[in-house]
Parts: sequence; C-alpha cells; structure tokens
Amino acid sequence: MHLLDLLSTGSRLRSAIMAFVLLVACVSPVVAQPPAPAPAATTASATDVITAVRRAADAYATAFNAGDEKALGDQWTVGAELEEGGTLLKGRDAIVASLKRWREIHPQSSLKIEVTDMKPLGEGVARVQGTLTYTKQAGGEPAISRFDSLRVLEKGVWRIAESRVVPTPRAALADLAWMIGTWQSTDAKSGTTIDATYERTLDDHALVGRIKVKRKDGSNVDSLDVIHADRLTGRVRSWNFDSTGARAEGVFSSDGTSFERKFVATPGNPAAGSRAEWVQVLTPLGRDMLLWHSIERSIDGRSEPDTEPVHLRRIR
Repeated sequence: MHLLDLLSTGSRLRSAIMAFVLLVACVSPVVAQPPAPAPAATTASATDVITAVRRAADAYATAFNAGDEKALGDQWTVGAELEEGGTLLKGRDAIVASLKRWREIHPQSSLKIEVTDMKPLGEGVARVQGTLTYTKQAGGEPAISRFDSLRVLEKGVWRIAESRVVPTPRAALADLAWMIGTWQSTDAKSGTTIDATYERTLDDHALVGRIKVKRKDGSNVDSLDVIHADRLTGRVRSWNFDSTGARAEGVFSSDGTSFERKFVATPGNPAAGSRAEWVQVLTPLGRDMLLWHSIERSIDGRSEPDTEPVHLRRIR
C-alpha cells in the first residue's frame, strides 16, 4: 500500500470517528433529559376555574339575600333542573319563581353557601358540592342542606345546569312548620266539623297529626297522620291510619307556595274498593288560614270527582 493510500485511509477513519463522536454528543443529552414538566398554564387554568366557581357560589348567596331576581336567574342555565327533597323543578323561570315565592313567605331569610369540594370535569364543566344554610329570620334556627351541582361556563359566566339538594330531616320538615297548631273547620252546608292538631315529636324529626271528623249524623272518624323526612334523600313522606281501618301513604312536594301530598291508600271498607289514589293540596293563606283540597281522585282506576275545598282556621 502506498503512503498516499495510508494517509487517505487514516483521514477517512478519523473523519468517521469524529462524525460518530459528534452524533453521540448531539443525541445523548436528549436521551438523558427527564420528561418535561406539565406546562404551568394547565395548573393555573384549574386554579382559575376553582376560584371562579367559588366566586359564583358566593354571588348566588349575595343575590338570594338581596332578593335580586335578575342576578339569581343569571346563576342558572335556561334549561336548568333543581331537585330538592323529591321536588323537581325544570327550567330557569320555574326555579327562580319558586325561590321568589319562598322569599316572599320568608322575607327575613338569609342564605350561606359553603363549598366543600369542587372538581373541574373538563373544559367549561365543574362539579360543586357543599352545604346550604338557610335562616328564616335573624336569630332563628338554621336549616342545613347538602347540595351537589353541575356548573357550566356560558359566555364567561359559570351557571348551574343541574343541582340536587338534600335537606337534613329537620330542615326538610322546617318547611311544614306552619302546620304546627290546632286547626278547625265547620261546613255549614253538610254540618261536618274537622279538628286537626299537629305537633313536633322525636326530637323534631317527625310531625304527628291527630284529626277528628265529626259528621252531622253523629258518626266520627279519627285518624293519625305521621310525617317524616328520609335521611338519605330529604324526601318527606307520611303514613295515615284511621278508625275505619283505612291506611294511606303519601309523598310531599312543593312549588314554594302550596304543598301537594300524593296518596296511595287502602280503603277501610272492602266494598269501596282495594286501592284509592288522590292528591291533597295544602295552601297556607297567611299565618292562620289553610285551604285543604283533594284532587285527581280515583278508586281502582275509576276517576272520582274532586272534593270541595275546605277552609281551616288556626285556633291555637
């Protein structure tokens, strides 16, 4: 081999070695580097969502306490749903109207919201959980409920799309506190007299009513009405038993003004049928007057006429 060939071969070898060294130098740092941390913007975004949703919850309480219907309505989506103690309201207008009626009945009421958990579920969606504390008047006993809501971002505003509120048993029964006392009604046309007395029992976890119906012919019907709120759902139920042997089970709902109790019953007299259903509508008229009305009545599937409204007056 000639010297020129050796020099040429050595030069090529050195070039190859240098190329390899440069390749390793360029690649190795990339391989050795740990994974890049998540962009700081992602964490900041989640923090911003949490902050914004908490502010929205505070704004809700402020709007409620101020009686600001417009601001309160802006907290809900148009098609929002609110379920509270078994009562389901659909649509922003229905929800705000119910809250307005409740405020009219309890003008001195106040609301405090505590968010206990908030989790972003995706872009523009967050689940919020916490407690609602209502006080009907200054110095009054607070009623506490749990809530689980879904808020969505609409045009820069975090609105409630759906919310489920579960009141404690005491809180659920607090809306029926107006029933406490003795009520009386006399129908001049039929000569029938109704006496009803309701009181709290079981450390305020239930209401018990004792009703006596006296007819003109001298016959009487006595009944016992037990009202209780379910701890898991907040739904208010009732069980009624009377001196004819009849029994009935009812479920309460309310639109904020009147209260409906849907009954399913077994008549005491088998000749009357085996299954009776009706809706009892209770409408407080001020502090000491009550309208009592039974509608949508049926026996064994046969429709029955509604009863005449009964006006009861609180006598103590």
